Amino acid sequence: MTSPAPAVRRKRPAKPQFTQTILVLEACCVLFATLVAYGLRVAPAPVVWGVGGGLALLLVLASGLVTRRGGYLVGWVLQGWLVAAAIVLPAVARDIAVLVALVFVGLWVAALRIGGRIDRERAEYDAAHPFEPGGAAAA
Repeated sequence: MTSPAPAVRRKRPAKPQFTQTILVLEACCVLFATLVAYGLRVAPAPVVWGVGGGLALLLVLASGLVTRRGGYLVGWVLQGWLVAAAIVLPAVARDIAVLVALVFVGLWVAALRIGGRIDRERAEYDAAHPFEPGGAAAA
């Protein structure tokens, strides 16, 4: 009597996984920056929470949209808003905020490129090895 072949889980695409991670990390960073801005009283509290809290919420919501049509475009728009929000901060925090925003934009680009490359390489491997566990025919 032979045991049945173990079920192979389908691989999640890397590109959405990477970009979702970047957007959620950005949301956390924006939330902490909002707390600092609120504590330093750089603007009235409703403005600080409206801009910072709203951007953090939009980033979390956008992380769920990257698998849908236009989801990556929403991510790009939010990257622009993140840089713009960093630029309009008072001079005390502007330099570090712009640097952090640009680092996140770089991470976003890397997630798109590397994730896409991993997905292409997985598809090529699965096409070349259709009957191996995890291959296209096994799914």
